[in-house]
Amino acid sequence: MRADRLLSLLLLLQNRGRMTAPELAAELEVSVRTVYRDVEALGASGIPVHADRGPAGGFRLVDGYRTRLTGLTDVQAGSLFLAGAPGPARDLGLGADLTAAQLKLEAALPAELADRARRIQQRFHLDAPAWFRDADPVPHLAQIAEAVWEQRTLKTHYRRWSGAVHRVLWPLGLVLKGGIWYLVARAAEAEGVAVAVATEVEGEAEGPPAAPGNAEGAVRTYRVGRFLAVDTPGERFERPEGFELAAYWEESARRLEAATRRQTAFVRLSPRARRLLPMWFGAAGVRALATAGPPDAEGWVGVELAVESGSVAVGDLLRLGAEAEVLGPPELRRALADTVAELAGRYR
Repeated sequence: MRADRLLSLLLLLQNRGRMTAPELAAELEVSVRTVYRDVEALGASGIPVHADRGPAGGFRLVDGYRTRLTGLTDVQAGSLFLAGAPGPARDLGLGADLTAAQLKLEAALPAELADRARRIQQRFHLDAPAWFRDADPVPHLAQIAEAVWEQRTLKTHYRRWSGAVHRVLWPLGLVLKGGIWYLVARAAEAEGVAVAVATEVEGEAEGPPAAPGNAEGAVRTYRVGRFLAVDTPGERFERPEGFELAAYWEESARRLEAATRRQTAFVRLSPRARRLLPMWFGAAGVRALATAGPPDAEGWVGVELAVESGSVAVGDLLRLGAEAEVLGPPELRRALADTVAELAGRYR
């Protein structure tokens, strides 16, 4: 581990020139004292590191010195696929490998391309989590990621809406959606642990529902933040032939929306509600606006909006407040009227 850090320090000085001890400490995620010890170690090994004192001082390599130790390890090469998402890379335990890989790649590039890469990094940033929502604590994520990579089974203790369950899983892949980590896995029959057969929906239990058909051994989605305990990865397993993570996720997300938004509401929207609809209803809101007719004299329009059933639809539509009016179906309009009347009585 220290050898990797020393190489990263060397490549930082080679790629960026003079850097102060606090700057190096921030890049390497170590203390300033550790930086001083590492610089001494580089000097003792024959690397010509020069220390400039004073307010504009720092550490730099003697002019003309360049290292050729820029080959990527297999882990560093794999981590480059997460180059646009440093936060998730750290969550997966690949932060140091990603930093080292980027430094090696930068050192191997011609000066013009290396400068262009730095400008892109300075000007574009990916922030995966959604606004106004804290990310799940995921203390077991690195351990789960190791099992995914090594194709090893996991004995898990998982919190569902109906209670905690013990499961043995074949972990097939990890997905980051809106700042939330999900594990895609197949439940396995092991040591008397039964395979779950219930269809579960994200928000109540796990994630997008399993594909229709025989549920035994079905591939399912689990929210990583709901794992209460995960044992050390166990025996190796064989991945299902032909399984593709991206294709599975796209299809399961489609099934989730189809399973939850089964009802169509006919809604009048004010100009302000039209701006809010995509924010509150996402893709369903965008599609609803495409059905809008011409505005009336007050600027209101009618749309067809896919909503969930029962109290969920009532709660979602009430977020629009007085900027919307539900015209149908009649039972949904009555449910909203009853809820509003109850609220009015409570606050009267």
